[in-house]
Amino acid sequence: MNIQIMIGLLIPFLGTSLGSLMVFFIKDKISEKFQVFLMSFASGIMIAASVFSLLIPAIEMSAGMGKLSFLPAILGFILGNIFLFFLDKIISFIDQRKLNEQSNTLREKSMLFFSVTLHNIPEGMIVGIMFSALLVQDISVTFTAAMALSIGIAIQNIPEGSIISIPLKLNGMSQFKAFLYGVLSGVVEPIGAIITLLLTSYIIPFIPYMLSFAAGTMMYVVFDELVPEQKSRCTTLGALSGFVVMMFLDIVLG
Repeated sequence: MNIQIMIGLLIPFLGTSLGSLMVFFIKDKISEKFQVFLMSFASGIMIAASVFSLLIPAIEMSAGMGKLSFLPAILGFILGNIFLFFLDKIISFIDQRKLNEQSNTLREKSMLFFSVTLHNIPEGMIVGIMFSALLVQDISVTFTAAMALSIGIAIQNIPEGSIISIPLKLNGMSQFKAFLYGVLSGVVEPIGAIITLLLTSYIIPFIPYMLSFAAGTMMYVVFDELVPEQKSRCTTLGALSGFVVMMFLDIVLG
């Protein structure tokens, strides 16, 4: 595994770590409008990444299937939705059990970390899938496109890291320990990416399905978690800004 690919796999983890660093600079609670903008910005990043970096390459790679060329994109996307749907069900079930067993403070410290960590696993796999496609030298995926996706995920990981570390600090945890929890939540991303990458030789025929599967998981996260329930101009501006940034990265770098 060359150094460039290793850097690409680590970039999303660095985004989470950077977000966790905010715990050392924030003394009070982040304003609600700023939180809304950050989450909406992340949603725009993920929507653009799903379209330009995942679905379009999957469709291009399946062109040789003729009338069935739609199958990998549609089937993979639906399976990605189903996967995260059941993952959410599992997390909700565990959350409820913990709620019955622990104090609210302990639950806040453990469940927020656990939930975000679980959701980081598919993100790591997404990056691994892109670099796996790169290794088989498919013309639909370039190194710069893979890096653009990695950078896009890193950008949307910044608010995720802060979402873990800052509430923990506000609940009485030390700054360093809260930062460490935020960093640890992102460790699963490079692990998932490396495991996926090591399985490249076995997954070559399934790469179009896996790209669209990754797109399905990202879009599920956007509409289920990242887009704030409270609609506002911050939501709209944040999502559109994130979409434009990721589109720029994908087109200019790709």
